[in-house]
Amino acid sequence: MAIQITPSILNADLSRLADEVARIPSADWVHVDVMDNHFVPNLTIGLPVVESLAQATDLPIDTHLMIEDPDRWAPAYAEAGAGSVTFHAEAAKAPVRLARELRAKGARASMALKPATSVEPYADMLGELDMLLIMTVEPGFGGQKFLDACLPKIRRARELVSEAGLELWLQVDGGVSLETIGRCAEAGADVFVAGSAVYSAEDPDAVVEELRKLAT
Repeated sequence: MAIQITPSILNADLSRLADEVARIPSADWVHVDVMDNHFVPNLTIGLPVVESLAQATDLPIDTHLMIEDPDRWAPAYAEAGAGSVTFHAEAAKAPVRLARELRAKGARASMALKPATSVEPYADMLGELDMLLIMTVEPGFGGQKFLDACLPKIRRARELVSEAGLELWLQVDGGVSLETIGRCAEAGADVFVAGSAVYSAEDPDAVVEELRKLAT
């Protein structure tokens, strides 16, 4: 599968999101981090902003829900126009049912795993997903240092996907930068979330292109 770069707007200027997204025309997706200050110790944007942003850009929206009770709330993000909706395995009560509901509403179904959550218990349900997100930092805040300890889990996830013959995207999120993206790609990831690495740059789109080259 082709490499995909999905800049996170968590580190963008939140007062002018449409303009900030317009600065990354080479991106494949726009990654939107939704946090509820319960599942993670931070509070960010929610459903109305995602709905507005989906109408303000032609780039598809990749929504990462770091929230409690995604079984209840995640389908609304698909209805709001998100092209991909990620829920956390640690928060979902019925992940297979939720994945099927997201797909039925027209979104790609994705499941995220925190750094300490093993991928093996979920091997049998990977076929219900369109993407698996391996967190390479503890979720909740942008700008954290990449955890190299997560690289073996990325490799194991890729092995499970290959063994099952699935066309499952493998996404990484957390500390992804010009210095770390190569290691993630080598381990088997093909979709990369980068926040501070992109939006701290004077030319965010140039960083998107450089990340793509380094991951290829």
